[in-house]
Amino acid sequence: MDPTRRRLRLADAHISTLGLLVEEGEIPDELAQAAAELREAGILDGENKISGELYPLVSTLMEPHIIVRAEVTGPQGVAISGAVAGNDFIFTHEAWPGDVESEYIPVEPQYLVWALSRMVDLHQDDADADDVGEEIVTTMGVLDQVLDRMESEGADDWVSVAQAVGAPPRLAEILSQLNCMWRMTVAWPGGKGGPDGLGVSALAIWDCGIEGYWVREAPADPITEGQVDDASQLKVRRTTAKEIWQQITDLLPDRDELLVEPSPAV
Repeated sequence: MDPTRRRLRLADAHISTLGLLVEEGEIPDELAQAAAELREAGILDGENKISGELYPLVSTLMEPHIIVRAEVTGPQGVAISGAVAGNDFIFTHEAWPGDVESEYIPVEPQYLVWALSRMVDLHQDDADADDVGEEIVTTMGVLDQVLDRMESEGADDWVSVAQAVGAPPRLAEILSQLNCMWRMTVAWPGGKGGPDGLGVSALAIWDCGIEGYWVREAPADPITEGQVDDASQLKVRRTTAKEIWQQITDLLPDRDELLVEPSPAV
């Protein structure tokens, strides 16, 4: 816990422990170590009472009105980051690949899009105007074959990879420069037609380095279980950092889409 900057490093086990204590539940044996670590950090006292400095975060996590999940897949694996907005506070959380703890930091509403963009390393690109809008269409099965072959044989000889699996050469070419793929999903209560009464919006992007940003338009996110197979169409379109910034902004619900009446802080 860093009170000076109002930030904390917490794992999922710590969050679960705090949630049980708020609900006045018993701490099971599998969370005993997490509780001990919270006490050592000064987040819990000897009687398992939560520090008052945790009120903003705990109250937000217990009654979230907007949940953002940013899943970034790169050479080091998958890192899950995101944000949670409640009645009075917004917190972002960021993780390192392979690290069980995430850093939780409060953020002002007007900086939320900036914080989400930084999580996925959105940066100014040098895309030529003639390149923007370029499309590549194939299938998800072909994509998986290209990625598997590049992982096992390397991405340098993308021409041979494309020929070996019958992929569009341009697909293999841009994937040879792939930095990461990321997906951002936003969920909130009261959405029309969403699962379990939730509103859901999502965005999937390929960051292909010198080949620029590509937005996956098909299959379009959010994707439900069983919706996509090898024969499903894959369509990606070259885009710009400016357009992605606007798309991230558009993912967030308007005030009238929420079940709750948000306070001025949201």
